[in-house]
Amino acid sequence: MSLPMADNEKGMFVVISDIELKKESMQEFKSWFSESNKIVSRFDGFIGRKLLESPDGRHRIMVTFRDKESFARMHQTQEHSQIHAQAVRFMARPPMPAFYSVVAGQ
Repeated sequence: MSLPMADNEKGMFVVISDIELKKESMQEFKSWFSESNKIVSRFDGFIGRKLLESPDGRHRIMVTFRDKESFARMHQTQEHSQIHAQAVRFMARPPMPAFYSVVAGQ
């Protein structure tokens, strides 16, 4: 049995990365994240990029693209390399990504 989903969501590609921010860079990272979204949002297939915070202060980044292929193309650009290099300066360790395809939902 498959669940109904909107046609525009079929095949959407989502990356959720656990990140550990350096305590002293938390506020600066949040500002940088919002600014860097202006660059990431220009990529073909981009849907959204959010910084999530749990009640106990842990952080995750959720990135959504139209499909795996558009994410892969973005991932190969110089702009992405620069953004990633900037991001890891705020982190205590490299991000730990997990990859998903949307299979049901609204």
